[in-house]
Amino acid sequence: MRGEPSCPRCGGRVRAPGLFSDSWRCDAHGSVHPLQAVTPPGVEALAVVVGRARVPVWMPWPLPVGWLFTGVVAAGDDRVGGRATAVACSGPGPLGGMGELLLIAEEPGVGLGARYAGVTGPDPGPDLDAEKPPHAKVLAAGHPTPLWQVSGAPADRAVFAGEAHGVWLWAVLWPEQAGLLLYDELILTDLRDAGAEVGLVPCGALSPRIL
Repeated sequence: MRGEPSCPRCGGRVRAPGLFSDSWRCDAHGSVHPLQAVTPPGVEALAVVVGRARVPVWMPWPLPVGWLFTGVVAAGDDRVGGRATAVACSGPGPLGGMGELLLIAEEPGVGLGARYAGVTGPDPGPDLDAEKPPHAKVLAAGHPTPLWQVSGAPADRAVFAGEAHGVWLWAVLWPEQAGLLLYDELILTDLRDAGAEVGLVPCGALSPRIL
């Protein structure tokens, strides 16, 4: 695990604000919201991200049977707060074996969701045909939220994207067959509104996907 901020789009090193720039900068992508170091999943790590987030921190809640919270990360700093969040969960896949899910909320242009999705970014717009019927729906903070499959993703995963609370919502699942999980209209909770329930989240080992 890296102990220093990195670029949310490529994982490269970033330079802190200084005399000649008031933003974090990546040599490849210019001004970025820095991706903070990943820490082992736990209630304290989750509470830190929730407390700083300016965008939703989505988690399936209640978690599907047998599923665990397996990581969280955010892009942003103390000045601007978390402008992107990613929560990892793992558990039994719909067709057997293990499934993994990453839920990313982000402001336009951050690029964290596209990085996990394995598509060119920073946003899903060019790869999202929202004029067609949605491929899946989730209930996000009580609101029916359509999601469309994002084209161009690697074959080992299923990628969906849509809009919730005025920002992008990405759902990235491994393996590709785990995408069936979304056809049951998964219930998502914004952990910023969960209060003391955050302390009840069951934690597992850190997911390598979030690294």
